[in-house]
Amino acid sequence: MPINILMPALSPTMEKGNLAKWLKKEGDKVKSGDVIAEIETDKATMEVEAVDEGTIAKILVPEGTQDVAVNDVIAVLAGDGEDVKAAGAGAASAPKAAPAAQAPAAAKPAPTAALAAAPAAKAAAPAATAPQAAPAQQTNGHARTFSSPLARRLAREAGIELARVNGSGPHGRVIARDVEEAKSGKGLKAPAATSTTGPAIAPSMSDKQVLALFEPGSYEVIPHDGMRRTIAQRLTASVQTVPHFYLTMDCDIGKLLAAREEINASAPKDKEKKPLYKLSVNDFVIKAMAIALQRIPNANVSWTESGMLKHRHSDIGVAVAMPGGLITPIIRKAETKSLSTISAEMKDFAARARARKLKPEEYQGGTTAVSNLGMYGIKDFTAVINPPHATILAVGTSEERAVVRSGRIEAAHIMSVTLSCDHRAVDGALGAELIGAFKMLIENPVMMMV
Repeated sequence: MPINILMPALSPTMEKGNLAKWLKKEGDKVKSGDVIAEIETDKATMEVEAVDEGTIAKILVPEGTQDVAVNDVIAVLAGDGEDVKAAGAGAASAPKAAPAAQAPAAAKPAPTAALAAAPAAKAAAPAATAPQAAPAQQTNGHARTFSSPLARRLAREAGIELARVNGSGPHGRVIARDVEEAKSGKGLKAPAATSTTGPAIAPSMSDKQVLALFEPGSYEVIPHDGMRRTIAQRLTASVQTVPHFYLTMDCDIGKLLAAREEINASAPKDKEKKPLYKLSVNDFVIKAMAIALQRIPNANVSWTESGMLKHRHSDIGVAVAMPGGLITPIIRKAETKSLSTISAEMKDFAARARARKLKPEEYQGGTTAVSNLGMYGIKDFTAVINPPHATILAVGTSEERAVVRSGRIEAAHIMSVTLSCDHRAVDGALGAELIGAFKMLIENPVMMMV
């Protein structure tokens, strides 16, 4: 019997992917473990291996095809002793990938998969798509929106949905003046609430409404790629479903800067007399956050509806900017690692993240995250929590500020940090304990070594 090679699921949330490249062609023999294709997910490109042995009889999905559903047949493998031509001739036509704007098809029963994810990861070209915005609900307590004929005509010409226009006429009737105001974004109602099946990205204005505000030819439309859609979907879901609150503290990092300078100056050299490591302030931040979570273990948690996950280790995600978006590679068990080890791991992660060569297990999960915009001169900011994390630490720049000590004004190197907390999992007092523990460690870096 011919063996169907299926579109593999390379992550728990993957529904579709792009078939980036075939590394084998029809008629080629393969054995178990051979890398035969590259599949693109939203943030990584994974090499996939053949599980069975045989000959590629028919390739049903050509390379470069986008939005191929998981478990769709992408090729047919003829087993040993089988007629390759007959197996190829009998292969079913490849199912067409659903357009990006459509909702994902219902899950199909998965036949025996003929692919497995290989350990290596290559450059990514994102493919995930965001769900469509929920349609606006009718208003005024009726099944239709009351409006004047002129208002309906003006709204139709402007591409504005009448149900989202606040009516100023009698009994809430939408009149021409309301539509004219809506063209500039005024008088529009909030988008409809998300469905019970989960949050959807609900823009405040439709594409037609936004485009109507600008002169044709005065802009360029750059289609969203999969990574940008995925970021939008996940962070929108976060702010819609996670009750955020924020705690800010100023940290005096004078001792840290002195320790960093001394450590870097005494770093061992390689054969070319280059230092084996060069610590950054961010390396100290990662280590301090990891130890703080160990000292305040009730904050090292993830929320689930059935119960709280209390983590034994501090797995710290670190936001890294990359073309088209960002990604958070994770320093696993950061509380157990030296500053030089954390530094080396981060340099490796950052380089491979920007080249889109991270493996899914290197950026999925984690117990908290750090987002540092200090290098851009940002004094302070708030960051959006990335579920399943319950916290994220936003780190601003270090700058000399005037402080009062023992009644005297002195200059000090101050760094502002803001902790975003999921109020379902981390209450205000608990969050304060966590950021307080971080402040003590970052201001007294010798305590990280104890």
